[in-house]
Amino acid sequence: MRLLDDELEAMLADSESDRAERKESFNGDAPEKVRQAVCAFANDLPGHGRPGVAFIGVRNDGMPTNLPITDELLLTLASIRSDGNIQPIPSMTVEKRVLRGIDVAVITVLPADAPPVRFKGRTYIRTGPRRDIANLQDERILNERRRHRNLPFDLQPVSFAKLADISRSVFEDQYLAGAFSTDVLEANHRSYEERLSSCRMIESVENPVPTVLGSLVLGTRTRDLIPCAYVQFLRIDGTELDAPIIDAADIDGRLGEVINRVDDKVKAHISTAIDIHSADTEKRRVDYPLAAIQQLVRNAVMHRSYEGTNAPVRLTWFSDRIEILNPGGPFGNVTVANFGQPGVTDYRNPHLAEAMKVLGYVQRFGVGIATARKMLAENGNPTPQFDPRDTHVLVIIRRTP
Repeated sequence: MRLLDDELEAMLADSESDRAERKESFNGDAPEKVRQAVCAFANDLPGHGRPGVAFIGVRNDGMPTNLPITDELLLTLASIRSDGNIQPIPSMTVEKRVLRGIDVAVITVLPADAPPVRFKGRTYIRTGPRRDIANLQDERILNERRRHRNLPFDLQPVSFAKLADISRSVFEDQYLAGAFSTDVLEANHRSYEERLSSCRMIESVENPVPTVLGSLVLGTRTRDLIPCAYVQFLRIDGTELDAPIIDAADIDGRLGEVINRVDDKVKAHISTAIDIHSADTEKRRVDYPLAAIQQLVRNAVMHRSYEGTNAPVRLTWFSDRIEILNPGGPFGNVTVANFGQPGVTDYRNPHLAEAMKVLGYVQRFGVGIATARKMLAENGNPTPQFDPRDTHVLVIIRRTP
């Protein structure tokens, strides 16, 4: 939703607005304060249903400061969306606008479909011009609001699942510490069900049915609840599927278990070559860099479709290449035409992406393919091939010459 100039100028002039944040620059404590504001606008506790706006290059009285609005500044502001500190990923735009005759940077944040949204494990809200941390009642309001919206598939309840199908120990011992800041946990007197609901692992406190997200991340019988939630690993002694099989496994379980077991498989099959002729000291080089395969497999787990299919993610390791097949074509802003281009991202499973960040399997969003390309090039592997189709994405990595 792009606001008109007169709407933005009216927001600049209203010092009591809970939809506007003003900063003279993006220095000092401004980066932290602006991120808190983005989080609060996404939560939209007052229920405006309208965007919130952070103005950079504007004084508290609404007058522009003549701050140079450079491409570097705009890129820095845009990185707020994908740096992983605000979860789930906010829907926001960054642009340079001319307001009152002066250039101003404008961050426009849409209300989230699935609040609460958190910044560094804290739920920020706006009450008038004041920024605050949500209390228990505020979070209940946000949780209730989420239930009545058209939610992505990863937040849909699994109708036949029970609360007992979620591992309480994994949630409390592994997940909570990454989802909330320490001070919030220490001051938190919420029940087990309230915490699960706040993390979107169940539909609500009143109806504690595990969501798809809860089943994937915490499920005690994940594949019974989500049949396609596994990775099929196949190592073949040849270049075609009819060659002899060296190793095969269906890797299932909770999200963390799947990722860790895939990592173990990949580590076991990576080979290291030793070169003692081209230099005075020996050189070691692997046939595939582990971190590149990790990036691409985790990308597949995060972005695949879990709806309307029983197909797993497939990792097929031939003697000359690795193929990773993701059941789920490009989504949203990502198309077959622009797939893999820098800065073009979207999320079919935004809350699964959040969970992977909480558990430490993702450090930053939107850079997985670029990171894998860089690591493969540094190791001497050919450039990876991406074949996006409407129903799947195939990635081919070729071994070092």
